[in-house]
Amino acid sequence: MSFTDVRIVDSADVSPEAVIGAGSSIWHLAQVREGAQLGVNCIVGRGAYVGTGVVMGDNCKVQNYALVYEPAKLADGVFIGPAVVLTNDTYPRAINADGSLKSAHDWEPVGVTIERGASIGARATCVAPVTIGAWATVAAGAVVVKDVPAYALVAGVPARRIGWVGEAGVPLTAGGSEGVWVCPVSGALYSEIDGSLTKEIV
Repeated sequence: MSFTDVRIVDSADVSPEAVIGAGSSIWHLAQVREGAQLGVNCIVGRGAYVGTGVVMGDNCKVQNYALVYEPAKLADGVFIGPAVVLTNDTYPRAINADGSLKSAHDWEPVGVTIERGASIGARATCVAPVTIGAWATVAAGAVVVKDVPAYALVAGVPARRIGWVGEAGVPLTAGGSEGVWVCPVSGALYSEIDGSLTKEIV
């Protein structure tokens, strides 16, 4: 397959069976496996790995040495920080109970789903199967073992919600009334109801 309007450096290993959107860049020593689908204007940093059949939307960034294992699904505008790991094996073993080496047929891969605009901080690990909600932020070094709501800021091991973030990426501040949150950058208002957050439409 010819990649049109795509920058792929010589040391990158990109399968001819991958689909790479226009304007995307694949940097040194990165590997993009067969069947992977990257949208337009994506960046895959040095030494990063994008597994077989991984689907990425437009304008995603996968930073240096991140490992995105299949069958992960990333929506538009997802940020994956340096050395992040998205796992795909709930019960990992190198061998079967009889001592034989596990093959691809001996386990069922499960994926991490990351929704629009969400960010995963450096060296965080997302243990599949989990879903990271839209515009959520996972702090650096966190270990995510359960779903993260949209707009949540989670940190720690295991990751727990420590606040809310807006679409600008900065923590929200409490508004004038209960359950109302404000973005200090954009002034956008958000409403919290029963542990979930929604952006108010003005």
